[in-house]
Amino acid sequence: MILQALAEYYERLSEDPSVKVAPPGWFFGTLDYLVVLDLNGCYVAIERLKENEDNGSTGRITLLPYLGKQAMKHTNSGNDANLLWDNSSFVFGLGKKGETKLRSFVDTIETHLGSLGNEAIDSVLLFLKSGLKERKIIDSILNHEEFGEDISRGRARISFSVQHTRSKFVFTIPEVRHRISHISVSDNSPRGICLVTGNSGQPIELCHPVIKKISKKKPRDPDPNFISFNETAFASFGKSQSANAPCSKDAVFAYTTALNYLLASERQRIQVGDASTVFWARNPCELEDDFYALIGQPKRGEEAVNYEKIRSLLSAVRTGIPPEEAEMPFYVLGLAPNASRIAVRFWYEGNVREIKKRIAEHFRDLEIVRSSFDPQFLSLFQLLLCTATGHKADNIPPNVGGELARSVLLGQPYPRTLFANAIRRCKAEQRIDFARAALIKAFLARNSRLSGTNQKEVSVALDKTYDNIGYVLGRLFAVLERIQEQAQKGLNKTIRDTYFSAASSSPLVTFRRLQDLAMHHLAKIRNTGRSTVWLDRLLGEVNDLLPPTGIPPTLSLDDQGRFAVGYYHQRQEFFQNTETEYEGGEA
Repeated sequence: MILQALAEYYERLSEDPSVKVAPPGWFFGTLDYLVVLDLNGCYVAIERLKENEDNGSTGRITLLPYLGKQAMKHTNSGNDANLLWDNSSFVFGLGKKGETKLRSFVDTIETHLGSLGNEAIDSVLLFLKSGLKERKIIDSILNHEEFGEDISRGRARISFSVQHTRSKFVFTIPEVRHRISHISVSDNSPRGICLVTGNSGQPIELCHPVIKKISKKKPRDPDPNFISFNETAFASFGKSQSANAPCSKDAVFAYTTALNYLLASERQRIQVGDASTVFWARNPCELEDDFYALIGQPKRGEEAVNYEKIRSLLSAVRTGIPPEEAEMPFYVLGLAPNASRIAVRFWYEGNVREIKKRIAEHFRDLEIVRSSFDPQFLSLFQLLLCTATGHKADNIPPNVGGELARSVLLGQPYPRTLFANAIRRCKAEQRIDFARAALIKAFLARNSRLSGTNQKEVSVALDKTYDNIGYVLGRLFAVLERIQEQAQKGLNKTIRDTYFSAASSSPLVTFRRLQDLAMHHLAKIRNTGRSTVWLDRLLGEVNDLLPPTGIPPTLSLDDQGRFAVGYYHQRQEFFQNTETEYEGGEA
């Protein structure tokens, strides 16, 4: 279904005049230099096509002829040249297997365009064949004062132009372009049923092109394939390469073009942990434009826009989604590199109504009381980051991002690993911030709802009637910390910095010590002439919620989460009231 949905999306793109997508037989690539020839096949000049950018120079994006996977990545054979363009090792026969590469480049042009009788094609062939016989013809280009060194490295992408033709590139001459668009490269391919289209007798693509723009651990790692069989251990029934998953050449071109288009898009691609995530609808719709704002990481200066879209979504789910949009198919695909091929982290296939309701449900689960400087809504990336050591993206566990996205899109429980990591970071740093509190609360609330139990669960703000032992102990810890703060004004370090982890893991021993300290702190407050009535009343109110059996020696992981939320709720309650309430006794 993934390949079928991508192939259908390519058809949609190709029919949209406002979308820049390559037609069959072509693809968008880059060119660095243009070799200018005369009609006699003699070298005239070389033109630089590279464009300067902030991070260096890059080739000019151009619609180039596409013969197959070599357009993205060459094999080591040296016999898979592209048509009328390639890197300089093929065009000029450089490096290892240089002569083989140059002959392959010549043979490719002759095979597909030699019979055309076009004077520009003839001049290119004449130049290349002369270069095979006499290297000094090519050396004049390699020794170019300004560009020769770059071209000689073998990686620069080269194409040709011929004087006195109306087209800048030889491959854009109308009759050449028409022939390229109708080239059949399937003569030697096995034929069979295409698993994407279901059509029989189709030429099967044995080596699928690589996929660009996948987020990789190391930037220099090779671009991976979506489908590949590069070892005999992966093959079956005596079939070689991708004949094990037969897809026609047309279908492969369609799905790879669509996927590369999505991955290169700033509007339809987000990063969720290690998963490069793309999304699209069968037909244009509002959600396709808004999905990034709903799930992606807000950019600077765009928070208000994103928040408004989220508020609109929550309102739309309550009031109803237009019927013409509700049933429209919608897809989300999360991909991550895994050795030489791509790992599918998650795949969502549903409709607009389902995904809107689940995203709205996700934000309702995350809703928790917050301070004025905390963001109103949290992106998936922010949730992942709050569980990572040092708040560094590199420390996010590799699979958790995909699991979190799957939970949101499918309405499933949040990954327990993420919940445990959030608690672990609270204990390691001896603090709980808004993002961790929201994540822990969301996990507990969703688990309770999906499990079908009638057990009361944590709320958005402080619940003074909630008697879960973890939640009550979290509130108690916040009250004891507040007493310490009132007794010792201007403290740089409170009991939270020393005892938070121990109090949530082994409360019995820890709270005995903390309650003894609280008695001394209350006495110190009274000695300064201030009233402790409000603090005494609050302390008694929380202690009354403790079970008759007293404080337990340990807390389960879920109750440690409730401890963190209880502490957070009580602290937010303090901050939302005026200071006089805490010091003014019964006033």
